[in-house]
Amino acid sequence: MGLTAFINARLVTAGGVSPGTLLVAGDAIAALGAVDVPAEAEVHDLNGLMLAPAIVDLGVFAADVAACHAGGIVRIGLMPDQSPVLDEPGIVQRAALIGRPDLWIHPIAAATRGLAGRELAEMAINRGAGARAVGTGRGWIADSGVMRRALLYAHDLGLAMIAHAEDGGLAAGAVATQGETATRLGLAAAPALAEALAVARDLMLAEETGARLHFRQLTTAAAFDLVRAAKRRGVAVSCGITPAHLLLSDIAMADFRTFTHLSPPLRSEADRQAALAALADGTIDLICSGHDPRGPEEKRLPFADSSPGAAGAESLLALALGLVRDERITLPRLFSLLAAAPAQVLGVETGRLEPGLPADLLVFDDQAPWQISADRYAGRAGNTPFDGLPVQGQVRQLYKGGRRLV
Repeated sequence: MGLTAFINARLVTAGGVSPGTLLVAGDAIAALGAVDVPAEAEVHDLNGLMLAPAIVDLGVFAADVAACHAGGIVRIGLMPDQSPVLDEPGIVQRAALIGRPDLWIHPIAAATRGLAGRELAEMAINRGAGARAVGTGRGWIADSGVMRRALLYAHDLGLAMIAHAEDGGLAAGAVATQGETATRLGLAAAPALAEALAVARDLMLAEETGARLHFRQLTTAAAFDLVRAAKRRGVAVSCGITPAHLLLSDIAMADFRTFTHLSPPLRSEADRQAALAALADGTIDLICSGHDPRGPEEKRLPFADSSPGAAGAESLLALALGLVRDERITLPRLFSLLAAAPAQVLGVETGRLEPGLPADLLVFDDQAPWQISADRYAGRAGNTPFDGLPVQGQVRQLYKGGRRLV
């Protein structure tokens, strides 16, 4: 069993950021802090760089290895919206294997057959094939009876339900949030209330069934209020958000650039401020990339005809570090949001720098400047709403189970 020592690191743990050494034995963390380095260990002098848990990105639509490595991600929760849909054990098993050895893929199996929202999928068999959660995909299960049965089934299996929060009746055909920007641009829009309506129903069902419910992305003040209240009542609910909905409002759509066509759509400035407040008070549990790369054939179209989605994996770390520099959150809290919390939703023991856990490690320079450029992205596509933005924070080394990837 080989030994590797990372010395002169700034270790990011739940307790804070402190100088020290981290020792890896084989594929697991052996010790950290004031560690005596064994003579036989391979030594990596980090010269003061940050050493943190590698990112666990929950709710990714494409297993984009190059993009994930550029963003410090070694594990993804893969959404069921694949071709074919992740609703059968053979498909789920293949999805879990395609990233090896360079990426841990934890499939999120479809809660209903074909994600159609009618018949329940075989969750138990899919769990046996490697599914770490079940989900509704990009859509909402409109039938409350079906959603209740899905939550009960998931609860019995010990799996979290990962839900899309958008009332399909209100949001059908919409590409923007109802308000001044959508009106001025003449875009089909849905009221922000569509999110809160979906959240309210699903929370009531989760509370009644006792199921674990995770909203992949919440983006409105009303939805955050509902989740905040549900958590106080002891409902097993969590929620995530992307940097886009923390940093941009619907004003970013003003030039019709389709890189800002997202799902859910960008919200009002008031909702964006509510999202930042929800991040600060702990209502938001995790930050994800929402990585959904779209090629030019899907984006070089009129706004209303383009496909929603953005390539978010490569910029996730840098954009999230901006929240620390702006003193919205601390660095230890950031890595809880990026690693520990998503791992917990998936039921995977990782996401923290602790002895015995997998050596999934991220070495990064939090001061390194660079500019986001859609044309220079390493992944499948570069459709990012942050194209041209100067940022700070770059991956220097990345390890999966002690094996170096970058």
